[in-house]
Amino acid sequence: MSSKLTLNLVEGSVSFSFSPQAARELQSAIAQLMQSLKTVSTKVTPGTKATPQQPLEYRYTGDVFLEIFCNPNIWPTPFAAKVLITLRDTHIRLTTEAELTRITEDLNFYLEQVS
Repeated sequence: MSSKLTLNLVEGSVSFSFSPQAARELQSAIAQLMQSLKTVSTKVTPGTKATPQQPLEYRYTGDVFLEIFCNPNIWPTPFAAKVLITLRDTHIRLTTEAELTRITEDLNFYLEQVS
């Protein structure tokens, strides 16, 4: 069963069919990204180099193809982070940017509604 997930973008929003299982997988991937962002934002000892963190590269294929990408090494805090979103099907392709905190809120709201 797929329900509509609405993601609020910097300007506007987009809704598409998304399964609760895929939403939980994305939620887990974002939780790992948040840990990486927190690690990056922790100040390192002067003279030492911070360990680069793995980027989030989430892909979902269902009624639509969804890809979410974020490099945690370029954002000073989790609250400043933005993600790149690509959403496409046979008729349209949307590539845009969204705030990570907003996407997290949208995902949590969606999971509350389908549970």
